[in-house]
Amino acid sequence: MSQKILVSLPDKSVPARRVSFKVAHNLFISFRYAWAGLQYAFTTQRNFRLHVCIGTLALSLGLGLHLAAVELAVITLTVGIVLAMELLNTALEAVVDLTVGRSYHELAKVAKDCAAGGVMMTAIVAVLIAGLLILPPLVYTLHNYLFFG
Repeated sequence: MSQKILVSLPDKSVPARRVSFKVAHNLFISFRYAWAGLQYAFTTQRNFRLHVCIGTLALSLGLGLHLAAVELAVITLTVGIVLAMELLNTALEAVVDLTVGRSYHELAKVAKDCAAGGVMMTAIVAVLIAGLLILPPLVYTLHNYLFFG
């Protein structure tokens, strides 16, 4: 039994790479493609922007509270992992949408849900790590500020 593959027309609002099937011939072009991916995610994915804002807040708090360099590095690493997972989720969703088009498929749902679950899991762990590192000095600082002026 053969399956029909539905092909949808490309969305004209999203610029496509003319030679997306070609390999970048130098490092500069590779970085340009990577930057295009980051720009796409930032401009089209609300959750990516949200993670950037929360990550920036966590790093700013860490810097403001004078956390140790290793603690700042751990926060930076966890923020980077969450952003990387969000990029992978976006890529997987695009590939699934390209494959199934406008039709519904249970395995497409599973793939998208699992990718989103991976992002959620890393985000929860990042919040726990940031909380463990930021909350004690934040509470100490607030306590001193409120009670000792």
